[in-house]
Parts: sequence; C-alpha cells; structure tokens
Amino acid sequence: MIDLKTAPHAILALRVTTGALFLFHGLVKLLVFTPAGTAGYFESIGLPGSLGYLTLLVEIAGGLALILGIKARIVSLALVPVLLGAAWFGHGASGFNWSNPNGGWEYPVMWAIVQAALAALGDGSYALFPSKRA
Repeated sequence: MIDLKTAPHAILALRVTTGALFLFHGLVKLLVFTPAGTAGYFESIGLPGSLGYLTLLVEIAGGLALILGIKARIVSLALVPVLLGAAWFGHGASGFNWSNPNGGWEYPVMWAIVQAALAALGDGSYALFPSKRA
C-alpha cells in the first residue's frame, strides 16, 4: 500500500536528486568538456555533433525543471530517450557493469527507469508548475 502522506515527499526527493545530477552532467559538458568538445565526442561515436549541443541543453534545462518542479512528468518522460541513447551509444560497447572501463550501460538504463517511474508517479510536493493529470 502506498502511504499517501509521504509519497509526494518521496517523489520530491527523487525529482530533486535526479534533477541535480542532470544539471551537474550538463554543466560538465558545458564548462569542462566545452560545447565543442561535447560535439566532438558525439561525432567520435558516430552521432551528429549537433546532438551533443542538444544533449547539453536538455540536461541543464531538464535538471533545472526537475529541481523546481516545472512540468516534471513531461520532463522526466523526455529524458528517458536521452538516457537510453547514452546507454546504447555511449556505454553499450563497455558491457553491463558501470565499473567497467568507460562505464557500462547499467547506470544510464537505471536512470531511464527512474525517470519513467517519476513520469508515472507525478510531480510530487513543492512543484512550481505541476503537469496536468491525464
């Protein structure tokens, strides 16, 4: 049975935690790897460089939206393909285990499942602009 008193706060914890991690990953692409470096990496794995720029923006904007609770269900759902793409293109060749050299695909797939679960659960407490209910 779901505890309806604490569930919205648990969703908030997941939303803010994953939002902070997305924000961090996007800022690393922006400030450490640089946008051009990120685009170059995407090209090195056979993807268009423009997808690197888009991913950087989606991670930063998506992270902020999750932290603030801005249409979190929609944002969470939109981040699922980003994570599955990272698993397939960025980490798929490295095997399952995240501790493998170059990181395996387990971590981004776990993140994708968490984002899908958040999309199903809702916005949680303290959402600035909650998603509409279906």
